[in-house]
Order: sequence, then structure tokens, then C-alpha cells
Amino acid sequence: MSNCFSCGSSLDSLGRVYRSTLCPTCGKDVHVCLNCRFYEPGVHWDCRETISEPVRDKDRANFCDFFMLASGNRKSGQQGRPDRASNARSQFDDLFSND
Repeated sequence: MSNCFSCGSSLDSLGRVYRSTLCPTCGKDVHVCLNCRFYEPGVHWDCRETISEPVRDKDRANFCDFFMLASGNRKSGQQGRPDRASNARSQFDDLFSND
């Protein structure tokens, strides 16, 4: 089962995904790194494939030939992406709290 990175709706009924394919529910691009099975934050250029140059906008349509819709239970939407600033602030506060 493939889900949209933005709204979480199922993308299984789309069939083949092209660069111009949009999510039928929210209208966001589907051919994006955040929907790809090879997307993995923290690895080289956030991709498990051997791409020759980084994709800067992970949430915008791209021309990557390795793209395959991710399957499984991937978190979606903004809640699926960690808020780095608030995580860093929380860790800083925990480190220097007087409790």
C-alpha cells in the first residue's frame, strides 16, 4: 500500500506514476523523493540509490529514473517529518534544566 507523503491517502489506484502525476486527494506531486521507496534521511543525499547529484526539493516533482512508490506503513504529512528546531530546543532545555 502506497500513501501520499502529504495527506496520507492511498495511491494504489494510480497505476504508473509520471512526473506530472498528482495526488487525487490533495493535489500534491506524487513523483517526489518523500513518496519514493529509496528515500531514507541520513544516507548519502537521502537516497539509497546511487544518484549522481542531490535532489534539493524532496517534496517537488523530479526526473529521477530510480523512483518507485514506497510501500508499507510510512508516516505521512507534517506529523511524519520531525521538526528539527523544536527537537533541538527540547534537547537543549533538557540538557540545561535545573530539575
